[in-house]
Amino acid sequence: MMRRTSLLALLAATALLAGCGDGVVRRVSDPAVSVQQLTVKADGQWAVDLRLQNYSSIPMRFDTVDVDVQVGDQDAGKLRATPGLSVGPESADVVTVSFVPSSAGRIVVADALAGRRTLPYTLKGNAAATPEEAKQRNFDVDTRSTLNPVPGLDGVLR
Repeated sequence: MMRRTSLLALLAATALLAGCGDGVVRRVSDPAVSVQQLTVKADGQWAVDLRLQNYSSIPMRFDTVDVDVQVGDQDAGKLRATPGLSVGPESADVVTVSFVPSSAGRIVVADALAGRRTLPYTLKGNAAATPEEAKQRNFDVDTRSTLNPVPGLDGVLR
C-alpha cells in the first residue's frame, strides 16, 4: 500500500513538472559553412554559393562569414561575406558571394575543370551568427570537402 502511494505521488509530481515547460528545447549548435557551387566568371572572378547550415533548434541569423579558402593544395584567398540571412531551425540556405581568387587558386580550379577532376577545398575561419533572442556568437569554421565539374555547365563545380 505504501509503495503504491509513493508511486502515485511520484507520477503526479512528474506530470506537474512536465506541465511547467513550454515543450520547446532551445538548443544552439555550431552551424556549418560549405561551398554548394563555384562558378568561374568570364573575368576570372568566382561566384561562390555558400551553404549556411543551421543545426540549432531555433532560427539563427548569419551576420558575417570570414574564411580562408584553399583549393587543392593552394591558398585561394580570404572570403568575406555579410549575408544578414536568417535561417530557420535545422535548415539551410544559400548566399552567393563574389570572390577574387589568387592566381594559384585560379590555376588549380582551371586545371580541375579542364581535366574534369574532383577538386578538394578547405574553408577555415569563423562565422558570426545570432541565435533568436540571444547575443551574437562567433563559431569556428573548418570545412573540408570536394567539388566536381558539372556536366554540361562549363566553369561550374558542385
